[in-house]
Amino acid sequence: MSEKIVVTGCNGQLGRALSKELASDSTYEYVGTDVDVLDITDAEAVLKYMQDIKPYAVVNCAAYTNVDGCEKNEETAMKINALGPRNLACAASETGAKFVHISTDYVFPGDGKRPYRETDEPAPVSAYGRTKLAGERFTRDFSDKWFILRTAWLYGDGKNFVRTMLSIAENHDRVSVVDDQLGNPTSAAELARAIHRLLPAREYGIYHATCEGICSWADFTEEIFRLSGLKTEVERISSEEYKRRFPESASRPAYSALDNYMFRVGTDIRFADWHDAIREYLKEEGRLA
Repeated sequence: MSEKIVVTGCNGQLGRALSKELASDSTYEYVGTDVDVLDITDAEAVLKYMQDIKPYAVVNCAAYTNVDGCEKNEETAMKINALGPRNLACAASETGAKFVHISTDYVFPGDGKRPYRETDEPAPVSAYGRTKLAGERFTRDFSDKWFILRTAWLYGDGKNFVRTMLSIAENHDRVSVVDDQLGNPTSAAELARAIHRLLPAREYGIYHATCEGICSWADFTEEIFRLSGLKTEVERISSEEYKRRFPESASRPAYSALDNYMFRVGTDIRFADWHDAIREYLKEEGRLA
């Protein structure tokens, strides 16, 4: 009999990638759920759902990820990004399930000089980062068997930076992109592969989970355009200039690159280089030149 894997936020980029990733593995039965089926902020509903399903593992891909929206609606963000994981962690423990919680590079302040490791102290500078960090702490406090995977700059099947840039390029000869924020563009497919391989493991804890390599948003955009055969010019601007153009935008970490240290020293799970991952993604999208 297949082990049931409950995936919250199943209609998001990572949820869809996990559905595709687990489809060929008869060991597991993918059970996707989104807010229309299960409201993770409702503790009683979450517990009842997990008691009925009796999952082997719960993978929480549900989140309020609109960084600017979180700044304006921190209470709502707290309910989804913190209380939701708390409810899932409690229900996972009650039913004996493993709990995989997806977190973010935004738990760090972004003032570092080297990629952040799992042992570095978080200090978020935005409401999004604060609420996601609270979700991490609830996961650790209320789950018996937990994995926290911090990822960054995620793109997959859904609304994302890559599709936005390609859409803009269709009608513009030039696009302005921030050049002083550095991080790790990460394919949802790569993250789904890592989660798949981590499911049977017992090496619980925090893992940084990004594609290898560091770049700026402008670097990333130029590579997207190059691989797609587009001639659209990338105007490199500073975060300060972006803030002047969009004064309501929330603060972003300047340097939020992550080091997959625990995967590297504790497992044989490795991520693709970001150049290779974006090439694979564009090929699947039919956008590779």
